Amino acid sequence: MAIIIELDVMLAKRKMKLNDLASAVGITPQNLSVLKSGRAKAVRFSTLNAICETLSCSPGDILIYQSEEEEHESK
Repeated sequence: MAIIIELDVMLAKRKMKLNDLASAVGITPQNLSVLKSGRAKAVRFSTLNAICETLSCSPGDILIYQSEEEEHESK
């Protein structure tokens, strides 16, 4: 997939646990874990907004585009 999720990086920078973020955003830790691991097929803008608001970041800090070509080169 060409979109890389770096939620774990932002959580580490903010010294926040996944469960704390899930509680602040209002979603289950399981759903947030699916997003964090890159297995999510979609994310609601309202959820992304709440994550960014809680972590004081922008969507570009969490969602990184990597072309398919770059992905194959990095493996």
